[in-house]
Amino acid sequence: MAKDLTTCQVDRQNILNNELAITELQKQTGIQGVVFEERLRFTKAMVATYFDVDERTIERYVSDNIDEISSNGYEIVKGARLKAFIKCIAEQDVPDINVGNISSRTSQIALFDFRAFLNVAMLLVESKNAKVLRQIILDIVIDLVNQRTGGSTKYINKRDQDFITAFLQEENYRGEFTDALKDYVDMGNSKYAIYTDKIYQSIFKEKAQEYKRILNLSRKDSVRETMYSEVLDLIASYECGLAAMIKSQSEQLGHKLNNWEMADLFSSFENLPLWKPLIIRARTKMASRDMALRDAFHYQLEEYIKPLDAEEYEKFLGSSGDELEKLMKENQDVLIRLKERS
Repeated sequence: MAKDLTTCQVDRQNILNNELAITELQKQTGIQGVVFEERLRFTKAMVATYFDVDERTIERYVSDNIDEISSNGYEIVKGARLKAFIKCIAEQDVPDINVGNISSRTSQIALFDFRAFLNVAMLLVESKNAKVLRQIILDIVIDLVNQRTGGSTKYINKRDQDFITAFLQEENYRGEFTDALKDYVDMGNSKYAIYTDKIYQSIFKEKAQEYKRILNLSRKDSVRETMYSEVLDLIASYECGLAAMIKSQSEQLGHKLNNWEMADLFSSFENLPLWKPLIIRARTKMASRDMALRDAFHYQLEEYIKPLDAEEYEKFLGSSGDELEKLMKENQDVLIRLKERS
């Protein structure tokens, strides 16, 4: 899905929250500034010079997007910190960069760190240099994800240390649920697919086939092996609770449940108030992660999409995920046996 960073704040923030990508961008672009308080900084004049626009243009973008840019490292420096910054300018060899008209009489100065500098590049439509940098940003972010996931994000969910436990647990409750459908529901074999889809639709508003289409999965791909641990946990809770309610209702009535009775039972079950916060959490995790990490957009969950924070990127793209993925590959046979035994 093509991204327009100038119009989508979520796409911008997803990149700016990805510390691995920011480090790689700083390394590959080689953009120079002033190192102050162990961070790369740019004055308004430096930003305007790089993007070949007037300083008033930078001021306008900052004013129009002050909350966003401030949250990404823009600040006004004064007092002792300003004096320290002026000292850094004098001490550092920063060639060919115009830091602006700064003197001992300057009372305050606007500074952008590297994230704020990139933030301006993502917003600035008047600058050819900003347009070029936006494309570089997107290319580097895509390359980084591909590098970390071996070229495929299909199973990026497995880089979470909680995945194995959630997956095996869900498989166990899946067995309880299918047994309850077999023993206490009189609907024919279609009942398994029907109520699997009903659970999916209740939790994330998509049937299995729609989910596969959005993630571009093949017919042989296992849907649940691509799901995040939080989603699997909620599916397991649904299956465990439904299995118990189906059995109880059937025994109370003295017969297997027909399709009308099952429909009523499921409607009552999914509308229990206790599910609401868990469903919101699962929808937010799934929609937000898939958009940021898999470039997959769940239209039915658009309202739940939020930028990922730095911890999420570290979980799925960091070194701990590398080690976990390596361990899972080395012990694939053991994992299969555990799954079968559960």
